[in-house]
Amino acid sequence: MRYISTRGAAPALDFEQVVLTGLAPDGGLYVPETLPEFSHDELAAMAGLPYTEIAFRVMRPFVGGAIGDADFRRLIEDTYASFNHDAVVPLKQLSHNHHLLELFHGPTLAFKDVALQFLGRLLDHFLGKRGEKGVIMGATSGDTGSAAIEGCRACDQLDIFILHPHGRVSAVQRRQMTTIDAANVHNIAIEGDFDDAQAMVKASFADQGFLRGTRLIAVNSINWARIMAQIVYYVASAVTLGAPHRKVAFAVPSANFGNLFAGYIAYRMGLPVKQFVIATNANDILHRTLADNDFSRRGLVATLAPSMDIVVSSNFERLLFEAYGRDSAAVRDLLERAANGKAAIDEAPLAELRRLFSSDSVDDDSILEVIREAHRHTGELLDPHTATGYRAAKRCRFDATTPMVTLATAHPAKFEDAIVRAGFPGAPLPEAMAGLMSKQERFDVLPAELAEVQAYVAAKRR
Repeated sequence: MRYISTRGAAPALDFEQVVLTGLAPDGGLYVPETLPEFSHDELAAMAGLPYTEIAFRVMRPFVGGAIGDADFRRLIEDTYASFNHDAVVPLKQLSHNHHLLELFHGPTLAFKDVALQFLGRLLDHFLGKRGEKGVIMGATSGDTGSAAIEGCRACDQLDIFILHPHGRVSAVQRRQMTTIDAANVHNIAIEGDFDDAQAMVKASFADQGFLRGTRLIAVNSINWARIMAQIVYYVASAVTLGAPHRKVAFAVPSANFGNLFAGYIAYRMGLPVKQFVIATNANDILHRTLADNDFSRRGLVATLAPSMDIVVSSNFERLLFEAYGRDSAAVRDLLERAANGKAAIDEAPLAELRRLFSSDSVDDDSILEVIREAHRHTGELLDPHTATGYRAAKRCRFDATTPMVTLATAHPAKFEDAIVRAGFPGAPLPEAMAGLMSKQERFDVLPAELAEVQAYVAAKRR
């Protein structure tokens, strides 16, 4: 298996290289040169299997022999043994043909655990084999950082530096990052927003001279291994609901688009999906693109769903690459126009996207309304991000005969402010996180200045 860049000007890499590289040197994102496909019988045979076995079967074609089967199975088993539910990602019925896919049973209570607990082990495996050390540098709008830190805290070969927007993540999200007492973990609070942090991470990958030869590694969803691991739960939930004998639909809270792109890859691999619903908050570039063909950037709005407070949706580039028939020049041109002002997608690619994708934007008032509505009708307390998916699923679904799966991306306890504003006394943290709010925090506040951040990383690495 080889991987190519969406920008078309970077060398093709194998799986090990693409995991250790992250962002392509031409600024693009890596995707498989060819996509593996599952037959009807191969998908049907996955029904009833443990999640770890489905993960092995779905991800193995992407690895291309870079890891032996025995080692790959061990990495998968070790990863999901850390989850607090035997099903790993259990399905819960909300109403007739509407289901909730609970992705928050990992150690940091968010869907990012599904991929990042695996990625940390994968990176340590490859670096250990090479006898190398690596530096992870990532930006987070809330959940990626804690999941990455949890996945890498025990890794011998890695130092990890996570940038989060100062004062713009929830208290639980921040403390899940800043209370980890490990020599290889460093938290940086950036005096800016997520896009400022993400831009500095991307700039650091483009010019890594400040590390003087140490490998810089990405754990954001620009890293293909993140997407690969998320494909699994689309397949696992769909076969539980009757695929491939029937089609399914998914509603996905979306910001950076990595989660939904994983679902799209599952579809391209043969999973029978009738519809994907993109749910955004007030930062609605994905919704505006589909509804109005408005791919322009706007100012960021702080919302009750802070993990979705993103203006530049990085992984959408991967979907555009596919929609444009893998025409790298057309994608580069569109992205350049979007960065410099208003941009529109060409008619044929947009029509292709609208055939499979629907979208909705959910503002803060509606989020609170949905949290109350969902609890009243189902007894479930949804976090504000999942609430956007719940509302979008109801507004956008094509028909009630196709099973709809709304992805529950976080435990409600991570966003107590929104839960309380919706009229509830709060959502208690699970027992495993008792004492989180009283632990000592460790982080440094830095300006959104690339040189200062890079100097900090260079000085603190082991």
